[in-house]
Parts: sequence; structure tokens; C-alpha cells
Amino acid sequence: MCRVREEGHQSPTGTEREEGMKRIPITVVLNLFIIISISHFRQLQTPTNILLLSLAVSDLLVGLVVMPVQIFNRSSCWFFGDFVCATYILISIIIPLATISDIVLISADRYVAICDPLHYTTKVTTRRVKFCVCLCWLCSFTYSLFYVKDLPTQPGSYKPCYGACFINPDEISLLFDLFINFIVPVTVIVALYLRVFAAAVSQARAMRSHITAVTLQHSVTPKAKKSELKAARKLGVLVVVFLICVCPLCILTWVDYNWIVGLIHPFSAILFLSNSCLNPVIYAFLYPWFRKAVKLIVTLQILQPGSSETNML
Repeated sequence: MCRVREEGHQSPTGTEREEGMKRIPITVVLNLFIIISISHFRQLQTPTNILLLSLAVSDLLVGLVVMPVQIFNRSSCWFFGDFVCATYILISIIIPLATISDIVLISADRYVAICDPLHYTTKVTTRRVKFCVCLCWLCSFTYSLFYVKDLPTQPGSYKPCYGACFINPDEISLLFDLFINFIVPVTVIVALYLRVFAAAVSQARAMRSHITAVTLQHSVTPKAKKSELKAARKLGVLVVVFLICVCPLCILTWVDYNWIVGLIHPFSAILFLSNSCLNPVIYAFLYPWFRKAVKLIVTLQILQPGSSETNML
């Protein structure tokens, strides 16, 4: 989707490397908390949280794979061979595709919850959400194969220096990648949340003026409506932060390289990778269940029999 430029290849300063090394354990630990929380506690295994679980898995892989390579591969060339290089490129393409797919699914989930609440429980089931998540990861893996399929048969053709590891696709592939993996998903995300925002404002006004009192009585209670609106706002923060972190790097990737782009690009790359660390922080501030789950995990109470049935909400 969005790739770090190789022009002006520079070694990171000591401060940059130190900051990068700090982000890695924070990203890994916080996302592990999310994965363990949702996987262990049954009450948290809702359709929406399954999407957050998938997002946490991709963020975890960013911390385990992408961040370390981005830090160390900038200071020296690649010495692990073509197969490991192809594997790394495969993972680095799968992760952002899976991430933006999760964000699209989260936006669609909130759209159905707000705009069609009567049919939400029938349309958005745990089984369907799991199927959609698996399908997104499978499609991301399949798509990434088109970029790495030629690497083993063309050793060294993509290397600007001995041992370097990155791909250099043609312009048609880049334009296709831009359209399919950035323009279309971002457009869908923005369109869905604009619709959610409009519906939320309309419903909030209706509840305040009691215009829809009869409708609410026969469909969804005001408390349930309020809960869905609150959930939409929380997940809206997640979506907005994602777009803020991702868009600068994606835009700069398609701008002709010059000294201004060379100056801004490292900061946009840091912002892009920092999104994987920011998501758990957002959960910590917005979701009481996450703070409670972290406490239970740290104190090892999840090892007690029956802990998976703990009331988390």
C-alpha cells in the first residue's frame, strides 16, 4: 500500500534508532494485551472486538517484523539472502493491506449498527465477521504474491547496493496499488463514517426531542441507541487516527522525489509505523474493559479457573 522510499538512503542517527527501539517493545506488549484480552474473555468476543483483534494482530506483526527491519536495514545492506528478503517483503505488504481491510470492516460494522440497528444482530454475526477477517487476510496474502513471485528468479535485479532488500515495481503496478489499496478503501471509510456521523446526529436530535419515542419503544431502547452512538464515536477516533498516520506517507510515496520530500518522508514513515503503537493507547483511554483486562493479565488472575467467564463490561 504505502512504501518507504529508498532514495537518499541514510543511516539513522543514534536518537532515531533509540526512539525506534523504544517503540518496538511498547507496540508488541500493548498489542499482546489486546490479543490475550479478547481471546481469553468470552464476554469480549463480540463481532466488533473480533475486528479489533485482527487489527491488533497486524499491529503486533508491525512491531515484531516491520519496525526492527526498518531500523536496522537503513544502516546497512541486506545480508540474509533472497528467500528471507522475499519473505520480509511478503509480510510487509500483507500487514498494511490487512490493516486497512480491518478499518474498512470496522467502518462497515458501525454503519450497520447505526443506520440499520434492527437488523444488526442478524447481519453482523460472529461467524460472518470471522469469515470476513479470514477472507481479508487471504486476499492480502494472495495480492502480495504478485509482488514477490519474480524475486527468486531474478536475484539481484532489485538491488541498488549489494544485499539491499526492496522491490521496484513498474508504474502501472504502482498506480494499480494506489487505486486498489489506498484510494478505494479510504474513500469507502470516509463515505461510511460520514453516513454514520449524519445518522448519529439525526438520531441524537430525535432522542432529545422525543420525536421517535414510539419507534424506539418497538425497536431499540434509547439506552441501546446511546450505546451504539458512543461505540461509533470511539471507533471513529480509531479511524481518524489511522487516516492521519497513514495518509502522509501514502501521498509522499507518489510525489516526485525532491529535497522537501526527502526531509518530510522520514517523519511520515515514523508516523505510519507509530499507528500500530497508538491503537492500544486509544483503547486504554476509551475502553474500560481493556484497562480491566490488562490488570487481570498483569496480576496473572487469568490463570485462575473460570477466569474466562469474568464480567468485563
